[in-house]
Amino acid sequence: MGSFKITGGKKLKGEIIPQGAKNEALQILCAVLLTKEPVTIHNIPDIRDVNKLIDLLENMGVKTRKLGPGSVEFTAADVDFSYFESEQYKDKAAQLRGSVMLLGPMLGRFGKGRAPKPGGDKIGRRPLDAHFVGFQKLGATFSYDSDDAFYHVDGDKMRGSYIWMEEISVTGTANVIMAAVVTPGTTTIYNAACEPYLQQLCKMLNRMGAKITGVGSNLLTIEGVHELSGCEHTMLPDMIEIGSFIGLAAMTESEITIKNCRIPELGIIPDVFKKLGIQMEFRGDDIYVPAQKHYQINRLIDGSILTVYDAPWPGFTPDLISIVLVTAIQAKGTVLIHQKMFESRLFFTDKLIDMGAQIILCDPHRATVIGINREYNLRGIRMTSPDIRAGVALLIAALSADGTSIIDNIDQIDRGYQNIDGRLNALGAEIVRI
Repeated sequence: MGSFKITGGKKLKGEIIPQGAKNEALQILCAVLLTKEPVTIHNIPDIRDVNKLIDLLENMGVKTRKLGPGSVEFTAADVDFSYFESEQYKDKAAQLRGSVMLLGPMLGRFGKGRAPKPGGDKIGRRPLDAHFVGFQKLGATFSYDSDDAFYHVDGDKMRGSYIWMEEISVTGTANVIMAAVVTPGTTTIYNAACEPYLQQLCKMLNRMGAKITGVGSNLLTIEGVHELSGCEHTMLPDMIEIGSFIGLAAMTESEITIKNCRIPELGIIPDVFKKLGIQMEFRGDDIYVPAQKHYQINRLIDGSILTVYDAPWPGFTPDLISIVLVTAIQAKGTVLIHQKMFESRLFFTDKLIDMGAQIILCDPHRATVIGINREYNLRGIRMTSPDIRAGVALLIAALSADGTSIIDNIDQIDRGYQNIDGRLNALGAEIVRI
């Protein structure tokens, strides 16, 4: 596992372009299995999780042709089902949580699927019930072999059905949609996730010939079609990167312009950072964040302490909770951070406390941040990245700190952020990969 050596205290300046959306990419790339015709995808992020999924698709027999930076043509005309019985498939798919979304396309197009129990971030329990209950409602049957940790799913008798999603799961909704679009009959999905990533997936599938209505709402109606055709699709910029750069600019007193943000797709993300007192300007589709010596956390109308909490879209994304928490360290005022969805995601705060942050971890889901308003700087320490988003939060803290910090296990950061050290060094950071 590699490490970052960060020299803190550098003020950054310049323009940065966000990568393609990681969470969209994992869905869109799985969807190429739904057709035998070529599918061209643009703005693919060059990150570990996405590259692992592309490698997995190639091993399955999907032909790929690189057209340029971030652009690849995929053709899934000949899928090798014997590969799904191999130890290599088990090992590779188990390393990538997004691999579970291969099941929906496989069920829809081929009537069967097989997947190992997936990996991913260690941020608490992440059950797959939403996926399998949805498949069962369509008429699929599945079994789990605990000896080899494999899920076996048979979808030969699937028909359209009414599906109530007990959990508003983004990946679960995506998986069921991909199975339903080529399943005979009408499928209604209620309490569906409706993140921009899901909307992008539905729009792409409709261009391929699917019949999905209600896109952008939590009630989707899908008329199954016999087959889908190829298409061309461009992914959104990564909203988590955009939020991370806003927080980075505030913490390091830096002047940064974030380019090509697709601002209408960001929902309330900019508003939440504004509640922390961070100034920003929308310049066309760019977000300009000026260097700020001080920023003050808003209070509620009655004068009580602000709470920032995550919620299903159009609420605040849980992937930016870690970034909001670290950004609040140097604010003036106090904020309660309530991470509702994952019970282990706030445990990285002990590293921030070691750096000098004033944080009270109330319980696994809540932390109170008492802003120090730049009365002193954080101090550099050695620490380990526990997951993608906490890793970048620690990187932001290190860039704002006095002295040198070491962040170990940066594979976690590389899973979600493309060449983050090179891009930030271009703005004036001092990050060395060791």
